[in-house]
Amino acid sequence: MNTTKTTYFSFLNTGITSSVFLVLILSSHLTLAQQTIVLNTAFGPPVSNESQTGFADQVVGEAFKRIGYQLETVRLPAERALINANRGIDDGDLGRVGGLQKKYTNLIQVPESIMVNDMVLFSKNMPDFNVKGWDSVASHSLAIISGWKIMEKNFAKLGDKVEIIKTDNAEQSFTLLAKDRVDFIAYSNWSGLGYLKAHNINNVKLLAPPLARPELYVYLHKKHKKIVPKLATVIKKMKTDGTIENMFNKILKPLIQEK
Repeated sequence: MNTTKTTYFSFLNTGITSSVFLVLILSSHLTLAQQTIVLNTAFGPPVSNESQTGFADQVVGEAFKRIGYQLETVRLPAERALINANRGIDDGDLGRVGGLQKKYTNLIQVPESIMVNDMVLFSKNMPDFNVKGWDSVASHSLAIISGWKIMEKNFAKLGDKVEIIKTDNAEQSFTLLAKDRVDFIAYSNWSGLGYLKAHNINNVKLLAPPLARPELYVYLHKKHKKIVPKLATVIKKMKTDGTIENMFNKILKPLIQEK
């Protein structure tokens, strides 16, 4: 009789324990899902990639991790990325130049930059071209990616003095350059160097000096405004504790050495 009761209560206790364990597992999964931040980006390697091992992926991912969130990135065309972030379809944008919140009013710029991103010219047939600011491309043709606001704003000032072809991505821009449809590509240094390396292109040169050297910032939709100060504080800490420097040396610095 005692054996039966013991067996019954052992089974009952086991069942209760299993149920509690199952609830804890489900709760942890729900908590994890609630803590995931989805940021979109128009950047490709080495700044961002599908496996989230790009420089911005690593910097921002680590920053979110330190405040209890998990980062997920999705790739979109530059203009669409801003629209989706502003509408709250995604939680924000991984990295953009400062000041965009003036136009995209639902976005909050995290007030601590994640990296410096040189805006440069790439050329195939004019490797010795002397870059002297945005005006130096007057009387030439170039490709820019639609939605890159710093490019659009500055080249628009030249009016019809420059021929501009807007593309959706780096592949389209570099194809135009390869086919001699444009004299230059205006693009970011890191993404351009990454593209050249990935596609084994050796006849295109990055021209110096850069057109501009803007810092890039994370933007979050206003629904996440409470975590903006925390994220800024952590990014600043990562600059002083050597975390970002180590990521730079591992991911971006080799591209300079190979250039």
